[in-house]
Amino acid sequence: MLHQFESTPQKYALQEQTAGAAGPSVTLRSAEAVNGNHFDFTFEAVRPGVFRTTFTSPSHPLPPLPSAQRVTASTSTTSPTVDAAAKTFSLTDGDVTATVDWTDAPIVSLTRAGVAKPLYKDMAYRSYVVDGTGVAHYSNYKKDDLYVGLGEKAGPMNLAGRGFQITASDTFGYDALRTDPLYKHIPLLLHVSPPKDNKSEGYCVGLFSTSHARGTWNVGSEIDGMWGHFKVYRQAYGGLEQYLLVGRSVAEVVKLYAGVVGFPLLAPRYMMGYVSGGMKYTMEDEPRAADVIIDFIDKCAAHDIPVSAFQMSSGYTIAEQPPKTRNVFTWNYHRFPDPRAFTAECHKRGVRLLANIKPYVLANHPNYPELKANNAFFKDPSRDAAVDKLQTGIARLWSAGGGESGEGSHLDFTSKAGFQWWYDGVKALKSVGIDAMWNDNNEYNIFSDDWENALETVPAPEGVSSAKVGLWGRAIHTELMGKSSHDACVDAVPDERPLVLTRSATAGTMRYACSSWSGDNVTSWDGMRGANAISLNAGVSLLQCYGHDIGGFEGPQPTPEHLVRWVQIGVHQPRFAINCYKTSEDDNLVGGVIEPWMHPTATPLVRAAIKRRYELVPYTYSGALLSHLEALPSMRWTGWGYESDPEVWTPALLAGDTQFWFGDALLIGGVYSPGESSANLYLPAGDNTAAGFLNVNAPYEWLPAGQWHTISSAWHASIPVLARCGGAVPVGQNLPTTSRKEGQFAEAEAAEFPNVALDDWRGVEVYPAPAGTAEGQTFTSTWLEDDGISAQGRSSIYEITLAYTPSATSIEVTASAAVKVAATVADAPEWSPLWLASGLDIILPVGDERVVTAGTQTVADKGRDSKGRRVYHISVDVKA
Repeated sequence: MLHQFESTPQKYALQEQTAGAAGPSVTLRSAEAVNGNHFDFTFEAVRPGVFRTTFTSPSHPLPPLPSAQRVTASTSTTSPTVDAAAKTFSLTDGDVTATVDWTDAPIVSLTRAGVAKPLYKDMAYRSYVVDGTGVAHYSNYKKDDLYVGLGEKAGPMNLAGRGFQITASDTFGYDALRTDPLYKHIPLLLHVSPPKDNKSEGYCVGLFSTSHARGTWNVGSEIDGMWGHFKVYRQAYGGLEQYLLVGRSVAEVVKLYAGVVGFPLLAPRYMMGYVSGGMKYTMEDEPRAADVIIDFIDKCAAHDIPVSAFQMSSGYTIAEQPPKTRNVFTWNYHRFPDPRAFTAECHKRGVRLLANIKPYVLANHPNYPELKANNAFFKDPSRDAAVDKLQTGIARLWSAGGGESGEGSHLDFTSKAGFQWWYDGVKALKSVGIDAMWNDNNEYNIFSDDWENALETVPAPEGVSSAKVGLWGRAIHTELMGKSSHDACVDAVPDERPLVLTRSATAGTMRYACSSWSGDNVTSWDGMRGANAISLNAGVSLLQCYGHDIGGFEGPQPTPEHLVRWVQIGVHQPRFAINCYKTSEDDNLVGGVIEPWMHPTATPLVRAAIKRRYELVPYTYSGALLSHLEALPSMRWTGWGYESDPEVWTPALLAGDTQFWFGDALLIGGVYSPGESSANLYLPAGDNTAAGFLNVNAPYEWLPAGQWHTISSAWHASIPVLARCGGAVPVGQNLPTTSRKEGQFAEAEAAEFPNVALDDWRGVEVYPAPAGTAEGQTFTSTWLEDDGISAQGRSSIYEITLAYTPSATSIEVTASAAVKVAATVADAPEWSPLWLASGLDIILPVGDERVVTAGTQTVADKGRDSKGRRVYHISVDVKA
């Protein structure tokens, strides 16, 4: 977006004003025309804390396919006050007053009772601006505050003072601290302001545009002597539809945002385990790739390393005869002679399969002529119609090895032929036992805004005559690709929840894809550190079953120390996967892989970390359920929930790249330089951390909150993992398990996956403060469970509550379980946790010798576990 043709319409007149609980609103129209068009501005109260603004004209229509459907108004705001003479409109929503002043250009401001300065305000005289084919929106900027979001951006976490492109790109081997853009197109920016003191509340204001058109967000990176510090969202095409979200915390505003775009989908529980992969495996001809993958799975078993899933890279689609290019939805039958027999062998070993699929078709693909004839590709109006009457859009596309390309075409998912061909291809993969779809290379790097969509699956709204990619946005195809994959998975196996893993994403894509990752990262210490900041902004943007390619996708092989460090931190993130393509100078078709046992001296440490990942599955999966129900990310900024602690607002913690919360019980640090054997961690102070923290690793010390601490962190031991005193962590077996034992779905699963253990044991690691501190105080923790695989609504969700009260000599524990959300489908099978009838093991910290009691509930002393921790068994009260 290098052009600039700015014009700010002035002299607005009141057109319409509505009142009432259905959504009070005001509509204004500019008296001055820009290029013959008068502009309308609207402001509407939608829901408590949610406001909607638009800025449009006949030449600048609303986004034709917005990433969020129009939110139905449901608000309890006061009746608006309109002063036509003063040109103001205002209403009150709780303790927030929204005002629109159109003395010049419209100015929206949000204020709170008792707070002198506005929470939010548009820039005076330059608020809603026409810029050629697009628009810009300018608003005030507070340089000392925190800005987060934008989907997926290079670190640090705080986006303040930087500028970003709102588009997606295939950034192979990117720099996690510098590269922009990355893979996601999510124009959501949150402005977080700290409390003035520990007695007052801070606030958070979100701005979200629904357009798929390319844009930029400059977050205070532009400064002007006339206009001062400001932030500006620029959109290349069309008019503006933007939601304003206001709350007292990031958590409130993220949940409001989920109410606009949809709450995160729930991933299958097996995605909480170790997801393996590597491009090399599907590229092998001798021995055949199918045998190589099964051999990898068997080697995992031989090394006693559990594994739940395998990402099949696109080598399975490479043509057997020259030119040996990737042809999506085809099989290389030399490498995979019998796809169904191959998937069955993987399933016997308890491993699910994700198949890589790419939304483009090379010219030598066997289906290319038919797809072209059926208008399944974009139209390029610049092409000579005498040469190609269809004017098919042609692009250079990745074809074989690293850096190799060929001519072909992107699928147009607004064409019936393209959408249906993709849907049929996904169903065919499901029919041979592929478990999940891996939507890859879906950034849609189309270099001309003039290419045209077919608009058969998404007809143009009234008033929109253009079919050009620029206005509609390339990113709609990422979203529609997700929908086609999702719908095919649902229709193929309606009783299981679909798993679509997507590399690129819009806000709307996540209505169809339940998981994502940060793409083709590079092996470096900075890359490992920067990944934390990327994850925190992704979580705020509702990319919550999210992670990274552990060890680095591209670049040199990690050293033993680096691999261990990356695995240690990776097992404490929502998604844990090792997948790579280590470019080989000798053979760019194959490349190297990272294997857990690649460094024999490090293998025991990697094995221990991965087994710990499996122990944590109940905790991690409970986080996934909370994400689905409450929009709460599992991986959170240190200050999340501790905003009143001034230290969390310092630059080191706003960077978000060295430590984070994993759930509400564990604070995770890391070591980001070779040879380091300690790390500095800040333990936030708040009501929830008054009892301090326990180091879960040697020397197992108690540490007070509100201070920085140096934590011993030798690489052959662990990274820092601190448990909040009063917290509790549910744990399971250190291997893959299934939660279904009986019923038709369980029988089918057992037939296909006969060797997966039952999830019939549950422990709880409790972290009471040491004797002599916090005695007599009761701490309560809850977690959620369901069967982990059924389609949403077909499985009950149980809420398990554990309460414990420590004294000097004992710890009084009670535990109960109840259905939180009942099954909503009439024929859904009854389900309850397999371990529930037998009860829970209560696991005390190392060195805690207090006795567990449980009132009227039975208690049994089980002695010590392999880590020397005292273990007691208690019964659980099951509530109706």
